Amino acid sequence: MDTLDLLKTFRDVAEQGSFSRAATRLGMSKATVSKYVAELEKRLGVRLLNRSTRSVSLTDAGALLLKRSVPVMEMMALTRAEIQEHASRPTGRLRISAPHGMGQGNLPKLLAQFLGHYPEVGISLHLTNRVVDMAEEAIDVALRFSPIVDDNLIVRRLKQVKLVVVASPVYWRKHGTPTHPADLAQHDALTQSRLGLHPHWRFESDGQPIDVPLKSRMDSTESAPLLEVALQGFGVVYLPSLLAQPYIDAGELVPVLQTYTRSDVWLSAAYLQRRHNSAALRALLDFLETRLGENPRTKR
Repeated sequence: MDTLDLLKTFRDVAEQGSFSRAATRLGMSKATVSKYVAELEKRLGVRLLNRSTRSVSLTDAGALLLKRSVPVMEMMALTRAEIQEHASRPTGRLRISAPHGMGQGNLPKLLAQFLGHYPEVGISLHLTNRVVDMAEEAIDVALRFSPIVDDNLIVRRLKQVKLVVVASPVYWRKHGTPTHPADLAQHDALTQSRLGLHPHWRFESDGQPIDVPLKSRMDSTESAPLLEVALQGFGVVYLPSLLAQPYIDAGELVPVLQTYTRSDVWLSAAYLQRRHNSAALRALLDFLETRLGENPRTKR
């Protein structure tokens, strides 16, 4: 039994001056009320009530507990009200994890718009390319590009991500433009470190996967350095289009093999399986889904 439940029962008995009246008010049996008070007395090691056949009265210890419990019960009532408000109205601070590359994309603008809609919500944005332990690091929602396989998480697909193979115009002029993904095996690839010592890129043709082994000229844990090296004309990079689009629009990078890029990559939001998520988290998920696409959500 929770000590606060025992304390509340004791207070009702003390205020009503009767186990029976307290039981009626609490919607409990008289035996249960008596059991709760006896358990509280046992935990405290002192008698709290003087009992007679007609009424009950407070002992000195009971009177002291009744007096001292007032601020505790008031604090609990206030906290309960605040928590219920937190569950029904978007308030509080959300901790969001996202890949580093999204810091240069549209995410900051979307979060600014979200904050404009919900002035009582704050955000802590953690940019990292590693897979975070959401429970240990107190992350409310993780935005990820890669497939998410974790039974402890609920995954909501937000937007299908288009991938692009890009290099600078100078690089393509010097090395030639590939016409098939297999041609990339002869090019200088700029790869993610997570692909390991023998990296490969996956493409598609008529729904069938094509895995291309690569000659990695440079690898990095972050996308930004790879993009910069590509802009300088020293290699080819394969990454989400939203990271490269500003450079494509400016003519600094040129996409190729667009009919072969894979179509199974999504930007997804992952969050812990909780029965009652905060209103702020629910609002953020709905906002991102509305702004980023019309794709059906998926749960695991």
